[in-house]
Amino acid sequence: MEQRDLELIQKFGSGDSVLANLYQQHMELEKELEKLDNKSYLTVDEQMRRADIKKRKLVGKDRIESILKKYRQTI
Repeated sequence: MEQRDLELIQKFGSGDSVLANLYQQHMELEKELEKLDNKSYLTVDEQMRRADIKKRKLVGKDRIESILKKYRQTI
């Protein structure tokens, strides 16, 4: 995420539980993805898990982006 987005999340996240939860989920998925990416070999199940994580992360990022868009308009 861009620095500007992180600043907005930090600024508005304490008052917006949906935004805070989405960001927390995004970070947890990022950690899981990083663990899988650090492996030299992935099983078929791990490959499917990795693809699922990437999809969930993208959906969450889209939702975060739509929320941040509203906050950008108020600034």
